[in-house]
Amino acid sequence: MPTDQPSLDAMLRAARSGVAGRPLGRRNVLRGASLAALALGAPSLLSACGTDSQVQSASSCESKDISEQEKEVVFSNWPEYIDRKGKAMPTLEEFQQQSGIAVTYNTDVNDNNDFFGKVKDQLGACEPIGRDIITLTDWMAARMIGLGWMQKLDKANMPNVEANLAPDLQSPSWDSARDYSVPWQSGVTGIAYNAKYTGEVGSFEELMTRSDLKGKISLLSEMGDTMLFMLLLEGADPEDFTSEEWSAAIGRLEGYVGAGQVRRFTGNDYIRDLNAGNIVACEAWSGDVIAMQYDNPDIKWVVPEEGLSLWSDNMMVPNKADHKANAEALMDYYYQPEVAATLAAWVNYICPVAGAQEAMEKIDPSLVDNPLIFPDDAFLANAYGFMELDEKTRQQYDKDFAKVIGA
Repeated sequence: MPTDQPSLDAMLRAARSGVAGRPLGRRNVLRGASLAALALGAPSLLSACGTDSQVQSASSCESKDISEQEKEVVFSNWPEYIDRKGKAMPTLEEFQQQSGIAVTYNTDVNDNNDFFGKVKDQLGACEPIGRDIITLTDWMAARMIGLGWMQKLDKANMPNVEANLAPDLQSPSWDSARDYSVPWQSGVTGIAYNAKYTGEVGSFEELMTRSDLKGKISLLSEMGDTMLFMLLLEGADPEDFTSEEWSAAIGRLEGYVGAGQVRRFTGNDYIRDLNAGNIVACEAWSGDVIAMQYDNPDIKWVVPEEGLSLWSDNMMVPNKADHKANAEALMDYYYQPEVAATLAAWVNYICPVAGAQEAMEKIDPSLVDNPLIFPDDAFLANAYGFMELDEKTRQQYDKDFAKVIGA
């Protein structure tokens, strides 16, 4: 158990004061449907990988920008992932007023694999998908960039991004110069538990082996999240592991499932079960917990002793999008510290914008020192991403994982 847990709980209690009356953010989606699809071996998940014929490039798939003629942009994002005031979205409305660019804001990214399945045929064939910005998690962003489906961004149009992108997010292995992606928000995956039904749970080792938790825990149906922790339990580096280490980690997970330790694999729907006591501990996303604690202060979130899973959701411009310059203007707008702080105060995920923590003093002082929004180096000292995979390997690992969680 981390020694600073009491202060972390205090930060969470302070943060939840600002979330009354709004739904849970970002991951409040139909991921249970994705799990059902995995169990059935649905092509949209297990075969959602690009083939050679689908790979594109700037020369094979040329895009034309008509931003000057059409002051509009279509933005696809996850549900409940932007600030709201009733039905209004204040920061987005301010952007439209300042820029004169009309924004169509869609909440149609309900799952990385599902979204890939929606657009892969069009993007693979160099056809438009009717969107100028799509927002996807690191591993899926890497896949789409690797397939040549995203347009290279013009950094001259994004001075705020260039100046204010947090240093630790500037050079991911899959887009080392951030030529194709701009982080929207980041987050961490750890452990949540319901203190009404169980004692403290401080590590994944405990989560997976304690007899009093048998059949009462859930893990996530996102392969990268869950397998990152299995790799850590194997003593492997999730950012640089071998096929042998993968086989050992998937075997470890299979053993836990076979022993009955895991009740189910979930998306965001672990929230309902954890509140009700149907499960007593689970793998959980950080931003969910702030909102959960508003209704149930027995819900705790901890940094596992093994480390954290760190991820980002990234804005990108797909091939054949008509309004790239307008999209870049919107991305740049959200990298103003005051705007970023306003957004972070609502979504409660890690803010990727340098200077936003200082700006938060005026927006909501109770959030200035919240480590789940503005983590310091010590908080992220043992945070890991998931290793970049080529298409063939990703497809095989997805199948391995699906076989275990569908058993």
